[in-house]
Amino acid sequence: MKQLSDLHLGVFYALGAYLMWGFAPIYFKYLEFVPVKEILAHRVIWSVFVTGIIISVLSAWPSVWKICKTPKKLLLLLVTTLLISCNWMVFIWAINNERMLEASLGYFINPIINVLLGLIFLNESLSRIKWFAVGLAFIGVLVQILVLGALPWVSLVLPISFAFYALLRKKIKVEALPGLFIETLLAMPIALYYLFAIADSEYANMLDNSLSLNFWLMFAGVATALPLIFFGQAALRLKLSTLGFFQYLAPSLLFVFAVVFYGEPLSLDKTITFMFIWSGIVLFAFEKQIQQKLK
Repeated sequence: MKQLSDLHLGVFYALGAYLMWGFAPIYFKYLEFVPVKEILAHRVIWSVFVTGIIISVLSAWPSVWKICKTPKKLLLLLVTTLLISCNWMVFIWAINNERMLEASLGYFINPIINVLLGLIFLNESLSRIKWFAVGLAFIGVLVQILVLGALPWVSLVLPISFAFYALLRKKIKVEALPGLFIETLLAMPIALYYLFAIADSEYANMLDNSLSLNFWLMFAGVATALPLIFFGQAALRLKLSTLGFFQYLAPSLLFVFAVVFYGEPLSLDKTITFMFIWSGIVLFAFEKQIQQKLK
């Protein structure tokens, strides 16, 4: 009965995490009148406060102090801070510059990039089916290169930065919440300096903003921390293979929002690219079943 309860709770947390990530573009789209770098600064600053409060409630400060006493982990967390900050900035920029489809494509590619990094850095092996799936993804990206005459940078920067972030976090072996607190804390001085010394938009000074706008800017901390906490709880209760099925929920919602609600054109080349990527994802998701039928 306990196993069943844990499974249901794990599914609840997984759905919660990926639905929050999936609906996040609506939040950032609402703030598109605020410059991207200012949104990023607020995301960093308020994430420190939100994660700090949650760590206090959970009495998890010993985990934070333990990490702070390990210089190697702090140095690696500085690198992950740069990677996740780059990922956040490109994502916010894409949402607010009608490049939502490219962001969706990037997160569909993400699992395939993860597999390649596992092959290169973790000595993991690839089956023939996985190699074929990687090949399909490569063809999809190649279509964009041929049509655009350049690399689809948004669709590549997002998955590559996040995949390297996940790889390093796996190597560091720190808990999600303390890790995020330290990452955002490391970035906080730059965020504060930018907001108070460089930013010059009419929204930079929060004292001049309406109460509702300040609320939405501060909500960036909740939008960042809460899905990560849910994801961490889901990972404790679900098998990795089960959790893997949920990771396509967020980019699927992003795709729907882009085409249906925000009117981004789904051109023929993008349709072909998505078809190749989705075909690769199907091979990934149903690899065991395909292997059994081939035997």
